[in-house]
Amino acid sequence: MKRYAVVLAAGQGTRMKSKQYKVLHPVCGKPMVQHVMDQVSKLGVEKTVTVVGFGAEQVKEQLGAQCEYALQEEQLGTAHAVMQAAPYLQGLEGVTIVVCGDTPLITAETMKALVEHHLAAKAKATVLTAIADDPAGYGRIVRNSAGGVEKIVEHKDANEEERAIREINTGTYCFDNQTLFQALINVTNNNAQGEYYLTDVIEIIKAGGGTVSAYQAPSFEETIGVNDRIALAEAERIMRERICRRHMENGVTIIDPGCTYISADATIGRDTVIYPGTVIEGETVIGEDCTIGPHAEIKNCHIGHRTSIRHSVAHDSEIGNDVTIGPFAHIRPLSKIDDEVRIGNFVEVKKSTFGKGSKASHLSYIGDAQVGADVNLGCGSITVNYDGVHKYMTKIEDGAFIGCNVNLIAPVTVGRGAYVAAGSTITDDVPGRALAIARARQVNKEHYVDRLPGTKKS
Repeated sequence: MKRYAVVLAAGQGTRMKSKQYKVLHPVCGKPMVQHVMDQVSKLGVEKTVTVVGFGAEQVKEQLGAQCEYALQEEQLGTAHAVMQAAPYLQGLEGVTIVVCGDTPLITAETMKALVEHHLAAKAKATVLTAIADDPAGYGRIVRNSAGGVEKIVEHKDANEEERAIREINTGTYCFDNQTLFQALINVTNNNAQGEYYLTDVIEIIKAGGGTVSAYQAPSFEETIGVNDRIALAEAERIMRERICRRHMENGVTIIDPGCTYISADATIGRDTVIYPGTVIEGETVIGEDCTIGPHAEIKNCHIGHRTSIRHSVAHDSEIGNDVTIGPFAHIRPLSKIDDEVRIGNFVEVKKSTFGKGSKASHLSYIGDAQVGADVNLGCGSITVNYDGVHKYMTKIEDGAFIGCNVNLIAPVTVGRGAYVAAGSTITDDVPGRALAIARARQVNKEHYVDRLPGTKKS
C-alpha cells in the first residue's frame, strides 16, 4: 500500500520569542524540521508535503527538493493546515502519516510501527499516543471497553475522571488518505478558539462508522513538541543522550556524555575516546583509536585513525592518520593535514596542506601554504600571505628546515631540503639544499650603555 506524509511546519512559534522560524531552531546542530524530515524519509513514502507559513522561504531553503510544499497563509488550526495538502494528496489511495515539524525526537521506527498497527487494525485513523507523568495541557485518550479509541478530550474540556488519564494525544496520526480528506471537508471552527482542529477529524471518522485505533509510543520523550526555549533545551538534552548512547554502543568511549556534544550526522570509529567538553558538529567523520578532547571543537572534518586533537579547533578540513594536534591549535577551513603531522601549541593553519611527517610545534601561522613532507617549521615561523589586497601562496618543499622567527613573504618557494636561518625574513625563492640568511650581521658596540644619560656606571 502506498504511503504519504504531511509535515506540519507552518506555526510561527511565538512562545520561542525569536526572530527565527520555530521549526528551524536547531537541536544538536540540525533544524528541528530537518530531524523530522530525515526520519520521514526512511518510511518509503511516495510523496511528502510540508505545510509552511511564516518563514516559508527559509524552510524551503533548508529542505530543498526533499518534499513538496503547501502554503497555509492564515494559521487557522491543524485541520486547516492539513487541508492545504489536498491539491497534492486528495483522492489518492493509501495511508498518510501526519507529523509535526517541531517534534525532532520522533523516530522512523515509531512511525513505521504506527503505520503497521494502523494497517493491522484495518483502521481509518490511528492516533500515536504516549504515557505522560504529567499530562496537564494534553488531550486525553479515552478508550472504550474493547481498547479502541472512544474519544480525545482536550485538557480544558476534561472532567476530573478524564484528567486522571495519563495516556495523551501526541499530535501524530496515521489516516486512510481518502477518508482523511473527505472528513476534513466537514470540520468546523465552532469552538472557543475559532480554529479547525485535526482532532475533530477523529470524531467525524468515528461517527461515520470508521475504526479509530491508537498506538502507544515506547516513550513520552520521543513525542515532545518544542514550543519554547525550555522544551528546546530538553529536546537537546534527550537527543544528545541518544546520540552518545548510539556511539557508545558502537564501541566509542565517551568519558562524560553529559559534557559531550555530538551532531546527529557525525560518524566515529570504535575505540576512539571522547573527553569532556568536546563539541563535534556537522558531518564530521572520525576514525578508530583516536583521542578527541578535552575541550576540542570539530566541525565538518574528516579525521583518520589514531589521531589526537586536544584543546583545539578544527573546521572543514581533512586530517590524516597518526596526527597530533594541540593543545590550543586552530585548523581553519580548507586545510589538508597528511599522516604523522604534528601541529602544536598555538599554531594556526589556514587553507594549507601539510605533507607526511611535517611539524609546526609552536606559535606559528601557516596560511595559503603548501608544506611538503618531513618539513620542520620552527617556533614563531610565519607565512606572510597578505599584502593588504591579495593573498599569495607559500611553497615549502620536502625536507626543508625553517628556523625560529622566520617570515616567509609570499609568493615564495623554499626548495627541497633547504635551510632558512632563524630570524630571517625571506622575500626571494630559496634553492633546494641551500642555506638562506636574511638578517643584518650582528654588531656589538662596546660600552655603549655607559654613554647613555641617566644610566648607572658599573
